[in-house]
Amino acid sequence: MNDQAAHRADVRIDLAAIRHNVGTLSDRARRSGARTMAVLKSDGYGHGASAVASAALRSGAEWLGVASIAEALQLRADGVEAPVLCWLYLREDDIAAAVSAGVDLSVSSSRELNAVVEAVGAVGGPARIHLKIDTGLHRNGALPEDWGRLVEEAAKAEADGSVEVFAVWSHLACADEPGHPSIDMQAQRFRLAHQQAVDAGLRPLRHLANSAALLTRPDLHFDMVRPGIALYGLDPVPQAGAHDLRPAMTFRSTVVLTKRIQAGEAVSYGHVWVAPAETNLALVPVGYADGVPRSLSGRMSVWLRGKRRPVVGKVCMDQLVVCCDDDEVEEGDEVVLFGPGDDGEPTVAEWAREVGTIHYEIVTGMYRPRVSRTLVAEEAA
Repeated sequence: MNDQAAHRADVRIDLAAIRHNVGTLSDRARRSGARTMAVLKSDGYGHGASAVASAALRSGAEWLGVASIAEALQLRADGVEAPVLCWLYLREDDIAAAVSAGVDLSVSSSRELNAVVEAVGAVGGPARIHLKIDTGLHRNGALPEDWGRLVEEAAKAEADGSVEVFAVWSHLACADEPGHPSIDMQAQRFRLAHQQAVDAGLRPLRHLANSAALLTRPDLHFDMVRPGIALYGLDPVPQAGAHDLRPAMTFRSTVVLTKRIQAGEAVSYGHVWVAPAETNLALVPVGYADGVPRSLSGRMSVWLRGKRRPVVGKVCMDQLVVCCDDDEVEEGDEVVLFGPGDDGEPTVAEWAREVGTIHYEIVTGMYRPRVSRTLVAEEAA
């Protein structure tokens, strides 16, 4: 790979992998009669929201989902015309700008509904809204005891021409644990909430399934599914079998210095690693300021000159050291910190297991000032 930008490190985004993943996921959805909303929050999980949007819309997605109005408006500024749902906004956010840009808005309370209606009064409308019911995750969404009132108010606002109630939706707490009893409990609450909306004279679509539910619960696909992490080739339910997903992100750097040290010499802060024999070292100019968790010190390896090699000593803010034994390496050699794993290189999933987190956190943390992003669009092999 010779397209690396002149940065300390680079994340390479394989858009062909994203297209493959979207195609695979949307095919599953279509078999259930469902549309696909590609979730692009946090700059496309660190992959680049607008580039991912383009790839997703070419490959079977019809909708896009983001967490903030700023994210939605950036997509519009980048020329994305597809339907976009935004579900988390502040009182101070420019709701009128979202309405004017044709962004769908989630509504979880009377206050939010009133704010949307007020924005419509300022810029014209109607605004298209998705009513969110809290079925048990207890983050956003209206509680069941408040749902009836919200539905009635939304029906009135629709009759007045201020809004169009497009959908009822919710989010699952434990879909990544197939068989967890909360899944069926939340699904039943969701069905009841949708029926209340229908009984109030509304005709909303339904969407509930995230990546994990899309892959394991076709009965919960309803009218639309909302894959997020799976779009990027990272499996939320690997325990449920292979799902033909291709990781899209590769994290790379280069060797900037080599040296040979004697047996008994120690490396990096604290001298926690001591060379057992004379050995070659390679210095790589990335550290915890660039997305390499310091907690991986002594527990990680990189791919360098065709093999895995251990990182020795503590990961520093700006650099780490690789033990190469007696193998010769050179300045300028590419170092892969994680990738798809096809050649044996470390993967995001391995990092997450070692750190005790989820792969979501690793990839969304890769958007950093000293890390460039390279988009690669050629077809995957």
